[in-house]
Amino acid sequence: MRSGRRRWPLARRAVRRRLAADAALMVVAVAFAVPLAWLVLASLDDRATLRVRFPAAPTLHNFSAVLTDEITFTPMLNSLLICGGATLLTVGCAALAAYPLSRFRSRFARPFLLTVLFSACLPVTAVMVPVYALFVRVDLIDTRYGTALFLATAQLPFAIWLTKNFMDGVPTVLEEAAWTDGASWWQTLLRVILPLMGPGLSVVAVYTFIMMWGNFFVPFMLLLSPENLPASVSIFTFFGNYGAVAFGELAAFSILYSTPVILLYILISKRLGGGFTLTGAVKG
Repeated sequence: MRSGRRRWPLARRAVRRRLAADAALMVVAVAFAVPLAWLVLASLDDRATLRVRFPAAPTLHNFSAVLTDEITFTPMLNSLLICGGATLLTVGCAALAAYPLSRFRSRFARPFLLTVLFSACLPVTAVMVPVYALFVRVDLIDTRYGTALFLATAQLPFAIWLTKNFMDGVPTVLEEAAWTDGASWWQTLLRVILPLMGPGLSVVAVYTFIMMWGNFFVPFMLLLSPENLPASVSIFTFFGNYGAVAFGELAAFSILYSTPVILLYILISKRLGGGFTLTGAVKG
């Protein structure tokens, strides 16, 4: 009987802890769900405010108002060109830098990785003033390729870390087999290692693209002409003077602005979940 009495308070305590954890998770879920609900409802409301409410007469007027070359199409194209080009440059440079760090043992490898990690921790505002002065001097200011180059440089340190970790998972015996067949270092990297790192490179590319896609400060500082501004900066035009905000159009534009990232994740989600398919690669 005594053991039964002891188990009962312990069981009640476990139930209370579980209920407290469920309540905390519910609060977090609501905190994430409310802004998303406002985004969808406000985009269908002609008189949207900061309140979360169902529109009296749902309409697509907000979407038709922002679907113009000046507001959406040109900024979205600029964002795709800048972020897409910078992502390709970052992934390519990260793969070239990660290969010797993953395959060769050197006493300088760890200090180099720590230096790279430290550079990734530097806030962009700390280097923006000298970078702006440098871009003015070398005539890269107000150019999309110059902005893409700086974004790629800013994301490269963390991309090197991620790529190296994924490259460490590729067996070196595959490279040795390729060398035996007469392949060079370059051919081994392009035809053996990188194809097996498909899921890992997809993770690096998606992470890099998302971080660049939502970057406001860098293109705001380096791009001056309205026709060169990406969508992350042009969204600022929905905020008028004296606190006036076009909430409905802002919500509609935000949904359109989030669409490329969501589609990118959906397209490669199967590869992300597939892992490294090395089964049978070392047989024979």
